[in-house]
Amino acid sequence: MFNDIYCGKTVVVTGHAGFKGSWLAFWLKQLGAKVMGYSLLPDTDKRLYDVLNLEAVLDDSLIADIRDTDTLEAFFAKHQPDIVFHLAAQPIVRLSYVEPIETYETNIIGTLKVLEAARKTSSVKAFVNVTTDKCYENKEKKEGYRENEPMGGYDMYSSSKGCSEILTSSYRRSFLTGGKPFALGSGRAGNVIGGGDWAKDRLIPDCIKAFQNNETVEIRNPFATRPWQLVLEPLAGYLRLGQKLLEYGDKYATGYNFGPEMNKDVKVCEVAQMVAEVWGNGTVKVGTGDGLHEATLLQLNIEKAEKELGVKPVYSAEEAITKTTEWYKAFYASDTDMIAFTQKQINEFITAAKAKNIEWSIR
Repeated sequence: MFNDIYCGKTVVVTGHAGFKGSWLAFWLKQLGAKVMGYSLLPDTDKRLYDVLNLEAVLDDSLIADIRDTDTLEAFFAKHQPDIVFHLAAQPIVRLSYVEPIETYETNIIGTLKVLEAARKTSSVKAFVNVTTDKCYENKEKKEGYRENEPMGGYDMYSSSKGCSEILTSSYRRSFLTGGKPFALGSGRAGNVIGGGDWAKDRLIPDCIKAFQNNETVEIRNPFATRPWQLVLEPLAGYLRLGQKLLEYGDKYATGYNFGPEMNKDVKVCEVAQMVAEVWGNGTVKVGTGDGLHEATLLQLNIEKAEKELGVKPVYSAEEAITKTTEWYKAFYASDTDMIAFTQKQINEFITAAKAKNIEWSIR
C-alpha cells in the first residue's frame, strides 16, 4: 500500500491522541512507520488513544500543546521526521461559539507554529495540513465545492479552518519555493465517522451515548445533509497525498477534497435511524435545536482527488454508518479485543479498496 513509502519513515502526527489522529497513528504503525505523536488529550470520558494503548504502541507520544513553541520545536529537533501530518486542532463547531479565542489560537497560530517547527527541521520533506470541508464559504448550494473556490465559514471553527487554508497557501508561496525545503499539501474532509469518537455535539457519539443509557436521542437539525464517510476514507486520502508529496514534491503541493460520491449524502435524521437499527434498541426524536447556526447543505466535489491521486470512496454512507455502530457495539460488549477489532476494520477496508482497484491499495 502507498508504494510502501511509509515503511521505515519517521512520521510526526500532531493531534495523535484525538479521534482521527489515533486512527492515523495506529494505521501508520501497521505500515511500518516510526510514529511520533504530539497532542493534548481530548476532553472526553473515553479516548481511542487509550483503547488502542497508543502510549505504548507508538515510538514516542508527547502530551503537549502545539502553541508551546519551545516544546514543539524541541520535539521536531529530537525526532527529525521525514513527514508531518498536522491534525491537532479545536475540532468542534459548537464549542467554537463558546471558546472563539482558543479556537483561533489553536487552529491558526498553532498551525503556523507547526509549520515553522517543520521549516527549522532539515529532515522534513513533506507536510500534510488537515483542515475540513467547512473551510469553504458555504452558500448552501447543491453543487459540490471545488478546491479553487473561496474560503470562508459562518461559525468560528469553520472560519478558522478557512484561515488555516489561506495560511497554507501563503506559507507555501512565501517559504517553500519549488517544494523546498518541504512540499506542503492540505486535505479537506468533513463529517468523518468511526469508532472511538466520544466528542460532544457529534451525531453518532450522541446517539451511542443515548442508546447505551436506554435513552431517546434528540436530533437538532434533522434534515441537514452531510458528506458522511468512514474515518478510514480521508485517512487513505491523507496518506496518499503524503506519499505523492514525498515522491514528487511540489507537483502535488495543493489542496484536495476527500469525501463520498456526489449526491450520496444522507440526512441527519436518516443517519440517526440507521444507527438505532444497527444498535438494535435505539429510539430517535426530532428536537427544536438551540438557535446556534449550523449549515443545512454541504457537499464536496472530489474529482480532483480522484483524477490526480487516484483516491476514490470505498464504502457507501450506509456501510460507513454500519461499521461505525458495530465498533461501538463491540466496545460496549466489554469482552472484545478492541485493538484486534480495530485492525480488523482496517483490513476489511483495505480488502474492499483492492476489490475496487483503488490505486493506493495496490501496486
